[in-house]
Amino acid sequence: MDVKYDLSAYVRVLKMASTPSWEEFSQVALIAGAGVILVGFLGFLIFAVMSVLPGGV
Repeated sequence: MDVKYDLSAYVRVLKMASTPSWEEFSQVALIAGAGVILVGFLGFLIFAVMSVLPGGV
């Protein structure tokens, strides 16, 4: 493992990185929130179906 090379790669990435604008951040947060809600709803749906079926939870 070449530590000097790894550190220079990390520094190069940090120099290229920038903070997102408020518009970009809010769009990413909205999409991530929609994904969380979708996965939660899907889990609830599976739970509801398993509760109704015989031998469910």
